[in-house]
Amino acid sequence: MKKLIFATTNSHKTSEVQAMLGSEFEVLDLRAFPEIEPAEETGTTFEENAILKAVSVSNQVSLPVLADDSGLEVDALDGAPGVYSARYSGEGATDASNRAKLLAELDRVGARGKARSGRFRCAMALANAGEMVATTSGAVEGILTPAERGEGGFGYDPLFVPDGYCETFAELPSDVKNQLSHRAAALEKMRAML
Repeated sequence: MKKLIFATTNSHKTSEVQAMLGSEFEVLDLRAFPEIEPAEETGTTFEENAILKAVSVSNQVSLPVLADDSGLEVDALDGAPGVYSARYSGEGATDASNRAKLLAELDRVGARGKARSGRFRCAMALANAGEMVATTSGAVEGILTPAERGEGGFGYDPLFVPDGYCETFAELPSDVKNQLSHRAAALEKMRAML
């Protein structure tokens, strides 16, 4: 079994990546390495942040490091929250406070129906011994709902209905979400590099 470090402390993301890669890989994350200093996400794009995280962590460990940066881009909000998705509602942001701010902003601009279009976007970077190996990206288009729906997933999942579906990512079974998500698309492209 190949070991891989996923440069995150987000257990939801780690579980998704482990499920997508299957039993061929053991996916560890930064919770197993509390001594590792995570990189500051100072990039202005998802790819820049993914590279910063992968290279920084790979300088501190002897295993290959996969990092992602992902978020939600909403057309009616000129691409916001974008790279600030995790901290959209400010200092101490939570998934719930970020969703509440997003709904308030969509109401403020009067976005209804198809005007609530957007996408989840993910960039992944693979590094080894401080050197970049590869980057990939993936996206999934959809519509933002006017209210939260579903108990599964995390982040903005209760608000996002992917194109071709009627359920939000939080309502869809995890195996379905893991086949069509932005992270799945980026990881499928990365699989050959692993």
